[in-house]
Amino acid sequence: MDTTRAHVRPLGHDRRHLWGVVLAGGEGVRLRPLVRYVFGDERPKQYAPLLEARSLLRQTLDRVARLVAPERTVVVTLQDHAGYVANELNNGPSFRILVQPEARGTAAGILYPAHWIHAQDEDATLMVFPCDHYVREEALFMTRVAEVAAFVGQHPERMVLLGLAPSEPETEYGWIEPGPRLGWMATAPVYGIRRFREKPAPEVARALFAGGALWNTLVFGADSSALIEAGRVCLPSLHERLARIPIFLGTEHERWAIRHAFSLAPTENFSRSILEVSTERLAVTRVNGVTWSDLGTPERVVRACRTFGISPPWLERVAVDRFARPVAMTG
Repeated sequence: MDTTRAHVRPLGHDRRHLWGVVLAGGEGVRLRPLVRYVFGDERPKQYAPLLEARSLLRQTLDRVARLVAPERTVVVTLQDHAGYVANELNNGPSFRILVQPEARGTAAGILYPAHWIHAQDEDATLMVFPCDHYVREEALFMTRVAEVAAFVGQHPERMVLLGLAPSEPETEYGWIEPGPRLGWMATAPVYGIRRFREKPAPEVARALFAGGALWNTLVFGADSSALIEAGRVCLPSLHERLARIPIFLGTEHERWAIRHAFSLAPTENFSRSILEVSTERLAVTRVNGVTWSDLGTPERVVRACRTFGISPPWLERVAVDRFARPVAMTG
């Protein structure tokens, strides 16, 4: 396992305007049976030390810290997770915490921090990271993230996704069909996107797999203004609610404004509502040499442990027939 803690620098990018957004607001329903089995409680998966002594959230924060300063790292969570967040972040650097009063889907989870960050820094470049991923070659992966940040800094009209070569026609991931080459980062090309498909039907996934499409990691870079504009165009009702929040930031009405916005906001999926319908705004770079898995299900967690020689104390107690069915990974 890659244990290097060296920082990487986004080539040609001003790190003073680079922000990390860590998505930690999910409930982890699909992974809950394993979390309950191992820990005996209902904690969301991101607060569970499933693979090692660090939780999935802490692993993600340590990965992001290779590139982004803690004061510009925003952890997006839910009000119901307040106790878990307090325990998780009690010691160490002071990250920014954005609390969503209610769950309103991944679109709000990404667009809310975009509005908040833009109010602090109009020149911000955002790198977005889900916190339920396993990444084995972290230094290499974050070097590519740094290159994406630099590319976005030079091409703020584009949202750039990190894609991976698939190992099988997985139906639970998003798929990216690369288009013509748009340009180069420091070490890799960047392509336009012909089509984005979120969790396709089996026959579609087989066609995408055969046609050379990529898995979407949902790690991506975007200029804050471009991301907000995509939300305005694709999800005007959600945009209208979130766009009012910055007016009240730093005032006595800030908490009320956030609660009010979320109480009226629609629940939307970022990939389906924005990525699938915004291909003209998107670009993708293929990340080679990185072992990655979305740890969204018990099967994927057990597979990661067995495939990569990770031996958490609970592994030998797992009912193999229940939690160890084959799942998709890439390397």
